[in-house]
Amino acid sequence: MTDAAPLLQVRDLKTHFTFRAPSTGVLPGPKRILKAVDGVSFDLAEGEVLGIVGESGCGKSTVGRTLTKLEPATSGEARFRGRDILGLSAGAFRPLRREIQMIFQDPFASLNPRLTIEQTLAEPVRIHGLARTREEVRARIADTLVKVGLDPKVMTRYPHEFSGGQRQRIGIARVMIVEPRLVIADEAVSALDVSIQAQVLNLIKDLQRDSGISMLFISHDLGVVRHISDRVAVMYLGRIVETAPKAAIFEKPAHPYTRLLLASIPRIRPGRQPVADLGEPASAASPPSGCAFHPRCPLATDICRSTRPDPVDLGNGRSSACHHAGQLLGEAA
Repeated sequence: MTDAAPLLQVRDLKTHFTFRAPSTGVLPGPKRILKAVDGVSFDLAEGEVLGIVGESGCGKSTVGRTLTKLEPATSGEARFRGRDILGLSAGAFRPLRREIQMIFQDPFASLNPRLTIEQTLAEPVRIHGLARTREEVRARIADTLVKVGLDPKVMTRYPHEFSGGQRQRIGIARVMIVEPRLVIADEAVSALDVSIQAQVLNLIKDLQRDSGISMLFISHDLGVVRHISDRVAVMYLGRIVETAPKAAIFEKPAHPYTRLLLASIPRIRPGRQPVADLGEPASAASPPSGCAFHPRCPLATDICRSTRPDPVDLGNGRSSACHHAGQLLGEAA
C-alpha cells in the first residue's frame, strides 16, 4: 500500500429501515427502526482487497448495496475518488456505474433469462460507449469470456443452459467487461457448490490481481475472506468492530467477536479445541445497551454494558471497538 489518497473513503455510514412491529390487537403495531448499518467507516486503497466478514444479518451486504445506491443511505459520507457519491442523484451517479460494479450472490437471479449471453454482455458495452461497431462489441465479449474461463461460442446461449458456476463466471464477465475501478463482491461464491467455490474464488483473485482493481469482498466465510483479502473488517450488528491486516486478524484478533468467529471454524486435525457455539446475535431493531456484543462476550464488564466503545487505533493498521482490546492483545503476545 502507498500513501496516496484512498480510492474510497467511507465515514459514519448509516442505513436504517423503518418497519412496523407486529400488531397486538386491532391497531397496527408501532413503527420501529432497524439499524442495518450504524456508523461504518473505512478506507479502501487503489488495488486493495478489503474483506468484510460477519454473521448473517450483521449489515455487511447492506454496506455494499448502499455504496452502489441500491439502498438509500440514511446519513454519512462515501467519497469515491474524492467525490461524495451518496448525495448524487440517479442521473449524476449514472456515469460512475461503469467504475463501481457489483458481483451478486445469486448468479441466476442477476441474469435476464430472456437475453442471450451476447445480449447480456453487449448491453453495458453499448451503454458506456466502449465499442463502436457490432464487430468490436463481439470481440470485446469474446475476449472477456476467455478471461473468465468460458468459450466464446457460448454467446448465443441463455442463462438456464449453464451451471451455477458458469453463470457466476458470466456475472463476473458482465462486471469486468466495462473495466471498473471498484468491484463490490457480495457473497460471490456462497451460492455455489463447494467443489466450484475454489475455482471461482481463484478466478476473482486472478482478475483482481491482473487488472489492479480495488475490491470489497463481502462474505460470512472466514476461510474465503482469508484467501482473497489484504485487510479484513469484522462487522457485528451494523458496526465494524475490528479492522486489521489479514495476518493480524487471524493470528492475533483484538476483539472477542473476532475470536468467537475464528473459534467457530471447523477443524479436522486431532487434538484441537471443539468448535465454538456462536449463539444468537441480538436484533438490530433492539440492540443491547453499551457494547452490542456484551451479552455473548466472556470478557464483558460493567463498562461494556453501559458504554458503547468506539474504534481505537491500535497501530500497525488495525483498530478495535472493544474496551478490553489491550487485554486481548496482551494475552496473545
